[in-house]
Amino acid sequence: MDTQLLKGKKALIIGIANESSIAYGCAKMLKMAGADLAITYLNEKAKTHVDNIANELSPSIYTKCDVTSSNDLENVFKEIETQWQELDILIHSIAFAPKKDLQGPIVECSKEGFLLAMDISCHSFIRMANLAKPLMKNGGAMFAMSFHGSQKVVEHYNLMGPVKAALECMVRYMAFELGPQNIRIIAISPGPVKTRAASGLEEFDKLINKAQEQSPLKSLVDIFDVGAMVTFLSSKYAKNITGDTLYIDAGYHLLG
Repeated sequence: MDTQLLKGKKALIIGIANESSIAYGCAKMLKMAGADLAITYLNEKAKTHVDNIANELSPSIYTKCDVTSSNDLENVFKEIETQWQELDILIHSIAFAPKKDLQGPIVECSKEGFLLAMDISCHSFIRMANLAKPLMKNGGAMFAMSFHGSQKVVEHYNLMGPVKAALECMVRYMAFELGPQNIRIIAISPGPVKTRAASGLEEFDKLINKAQEQSPLKSLVDIFDVGAMVTFLSSKYAKNITGDTLYIDAGYHLLG
């Protein structure tokens, strides 16, 4: 990793839960490339799992952010404005659906569960983008995490399929709207990765095994693969990439 690639860049990463989080893989790789970090934790209970990561990565900003709590998100960006006055990179790596709605048939999901999943997994990215754009004075890059279940039916992915489809569509519209400000919006679609969030899916181990067996490269993606991709896409070498959903899944999505 080129330690000067993102030197001087300011990056906000939302979604680190522990050392298996995709957000942690992104934060670590961005740090290795020279970026200055702001990272968040969900609540005091979650903070105990993120403190060691904060000690390792030495972020300039380390603060609470629960997107369902009043003013949490706004407070994060106020702190960034106070300390940095600018922002170059934003990573949205959060998703949630109530277990009952996630594991049950989609035709039986509750209105409340559907709206909560959309709010946390999708609309929060809109809110972040709106708060980030005034700070991206010289342009920037925003990333959201998706999955192949947004485009094809993946057994047991259920409610998160249409939620991620909405997220990817939103990325395209946001890229169109913010392009004139030289702000790029990209969805990253990794293959199945063993994270705490993924453990909520039924029979996730079967999905992992299937992805490894059937992908053209016969391999699995890890959180640092995703982080390396985000690091490249945040750099000057990807200055004309925006609005896309980019796969990093050893070719698994090619199989339908």
